[in-house]
Amino acid sequence: MAAKNEYSNFLGSDEPELEFDEDGTELSASKEGPSEFSSPYSHIPSLPWDVELAKEADCGAFRGGAITPDGLIDEDFEKELGTPAEEDGPNEFSDVERFGVIEVAGDDLYGRKVIVFSACKLPCNQTFDHQRLLLYIKHTLDKYVEQDYVLVYFHHGLHRGNKPKLSWLRQAYREFDRKYKKNLKMLYLVHPTNFIKVLWQIFRPFISVKFGQKMMYVNYLVELKRHLPFDQLAIPLPVLEFDAQKVEKNKVPYPYDSSPPKEKKAQQFGLTLQSIKENTGLIIPLPVEDTIEFLKATGGDECDGLFRRCARVSTMKEVQEKYDDGEKVNFYTYGDPHLAAAILKKFLRELKEPLMTFDLFEPITRLHFLEPSKQLTEVQRILQDELPEDNYTILKFVFQFLQRVVSKSDLNQMTAENVATVFGPNIAWPTGQANLTNVEQAVKFALILINNFDDVFLR
Repeated sequence: MAAKNEYSNFLGSDEPELEFDEDGTELSASKEGPSEFSSPYSHIPSLPWDVELAKEADCGAFRGGAITPDGLIDEDFEKELGTPAEEDGPNEFSDVERFGVIEVAGDDLYGRKVIVFSACKLPCNQTFDHQRLLLYIKHTLDKYVEQDYVLVYFHHGLHRGNKPKLSWLRQAYREFDRKYKKNLKMLYLVHPTNFIKVLWQIFRPFISVKFGQKMMYVNYLVELKRHLPFDQLAIPLPVLEFDAQKVEKNKVPYPYDSSPPKEKKAQQFGLTLQSIKENTGLIIPLPVEDTIEFLKATGGDECDGLFRRCARVSTMKEVQEKYDDGEKVNFYTYGDPHLAAAILKKFLRELKEPLMTFDLFEPITRLHFLEPSKQLTEVQRILQDELPEDNYTILKFVFQFLQRVVSKSDLNQMTAENVATVFGPNIAWPTGQANLTNVEQAVKFALILINNFDDVFLR
């Protein structure tokens, strides 16, 4: 009852004016910090704010335990995935989208969609419609919340001139219900300040333990690099500069000056297809052939939620290391079809150049301007005339299997739309950051390949 009364008082309170310091990122030292925050819930253990997250043993900013608390997706997952967006007319959120406050940044290292929110891109709060922003955030998340996804919040750049009102934050917290929280696997809060700490203290009594375990606090960008591909993340320049200042001040090893790890002789992951072929002499890389043959032989293609559920992070790392060390991987010893499915996605996603190549991404983006009949002709031309022969062979091998998966959608719940949603961004992406439009175009391209396999694969 006490918690309920406090919540009612909180919701009904006047809008507080939080005082920011000169650089617009920290609460003024004259204000109470979280250590002095008065709450009847102070007996609940707090997060270790005073510990430098970058210096924690083994896992840096991340709790011992990998990227998800349990290493697996929630067991009660939804059976349906989001489907590719319909052909839209004018963008109804173009007035908000142009600021780039929220963006899609491809997938993380474990195949989950990455959504980025940058506070430094928020415009003046005197003229910006934050209700429109809330609708746009929900509109964006609605496309991905039926799959595993992660959020990255760059806090630097939030100041009194662009911060939303606390009443808006309360409204947002209420509106983001279980639908949005269920498949959220991690929320990274980058460069946290007293402002976030106070908000945490306010909301903590009403945040579930399970959701709280998904929140990770990141002091330095080097900590993010362990789990997110920086070449896709497109971190705002003010955030990069702020991080560099913190790194210089605290003498933390900076990630961007480090030399890349030495390539292993039998390496499979993170290379170009040409390099892999030179290392192994094989056109179809072993992680592709092994995973697909295992899934076909064991009936893994009938598994409910195939390609949607995550495998244990530690096991995925073990399998990747075996491949890169030239060891034979026997998926029968693991006995987990979701592991094989996750390794297939991870391999494709970590190629230095996508299966469809960087050069062909622009022709793919032009497809939606064409009529359906002309789209098919253009896809035939792209595959027949422009896609390198080895890439074509691998693509055909993968999508022939995906057709088989779709044919068993009554068992695995993976319709053509669902499979395209998963694989589109893993076979085609541009150089730099993949935004919402890029992802949707890749999904539509993959859907064409699945629905018209016999018509487009003519070689």
